[in-house]
Amino acid sequence: MQDKYLALTPPMGWNSWNTFSWEINEELIKTAVDAMVSEGLKDAGYEYVVIDDSWSEKQRDKDGKLVPDHIKFPHGIKALADYVHSKGLKFGIYSCAGTHTCCGHPGSFEHEFDDAETFAEWGVDFLKYDYCYKPDNIPGEILYKRMSTALRNCGRDIVFSACNWGNDNVYKWIRESGAHMFRSTGDIQDNWESIKRLALSQIGNECYGGNYCHNDIDMLVVGMYGGSINQWINSADTAEGDVAVMTDADKVKSEPRLGGCTDEEYKTHFSLWALMDSPLMIGCDIRHMTPATKNILTNKDVIAINQDIECRAPYCIKQWNNPENVFSLVKPMSDGSYAIGLFNFGDREGEMSLQFWDIGLTTASGRGLDIYDCWEHKELGTFTERFCTVVPPHGCMVLRAKVVKVK
Repeated sequence: MQDKYLALTPPMGWNSWNTFSWEINEELIKTAVDAMVSEGLKDAGYEYVVIDDSWSEKQRDKDGKLVPDHIKFPHGIKALADYVHSKGLKFGIYSCAGTHTCCGHPGSFEHEFDDAETFAEWGVDFLKYDYCYKPDNIPGEILYKRMSTALRNCGRDIVFSACNWGNDNVYKWIRESGAHMFRSTGDIQDNWESIKRLALSQIGNECYGGNYCHNDIDMLVVGMYGGSINQWINSADTAEGDVAVMTDADKVKSEPRLGGCTDEEYKTHFSLWALMDSPLMIGCDIRHMTPATKNILTNKDVIAINQDIECRAPYCIKQWNNPENVFSLVKPMSDGSYAIGLFNFGDREGEMSLQFWDIGLTTASGRGLDIYDCWEHKELGTFTERFCTVVPPHGCMVLRAKVVKVK
């Protein structure tokens, strides 16, 4: 216990909910664990494998303990956690601050210490703590402090992911609650409008995240392409038990498709979450990633921005002649460089001209910026006074800029 580096930087991992929702089972999670390793996600920094809602029976046992669903997880949760740990990864689980979870399973309300001890005994390393069925007259702040206290006294280091959807003015009290990350938004959807809406909701709230307590803009939808378990199980040709063995072709044929984004939009989504210091929790089916999806999720230059040791929040600079659509996020890095994201939320290509004096670099200083493109993985050269480019619709550029003398 008392690992001082627990969640020093934003946690990275995979969560089952976005693609599989309640249709989870032991074999599916094991194959996802195997994919984390074989597809290079572990090497890229992703370490948590988190099972979401509907892993338990609908009732506690006679001693008030949580019980794993005997059909979905016949060998129990500890055996699954042991498997995750055997692959060099960490294991996460889900509960709720209310009387029941969002899918109607037992919540941890009034069972916080018992459940925290159970999770510790099972080898849990991460707890996502949702907000459904919360008693109306108890402040959410108290409920999250109760579970935080329980986790900090359970005998095991467990990352506490507070998921109250940005309610109850969470920014004002979440750090002192002891949570390591906090959901500041409603649920993300696999479409461009949702990504744009959630990102814009954080402009002006950047200061509330930081080391050991990270602002969570929700899980990533990169690589989902409109696919989710809700879509697949509603397909006339798909039986409920076939989820774990569906092929890519099955998924493509399954109708109707629910939203989905282009690879350019997914790249922008990933860049925004990385620059805004959000935890990077993958939500797609990592067993069947396209090359483009894998390329986005394993971009080490962009991940390095997210994982910078100081976790400095970015500030926003809007394009003077198109402020509603085009803007930059500028993040000071621990090595003295800048991480710079240039974003175009508009439906047409747009110019972004970043004036260096807006980031504190004057011409009189005799300094300019050596600029490296984090998506193209190439040096762009040395620039003075400003950097100007055209950004495609719904697109972005991510740069790493080093201060250099130019005269």
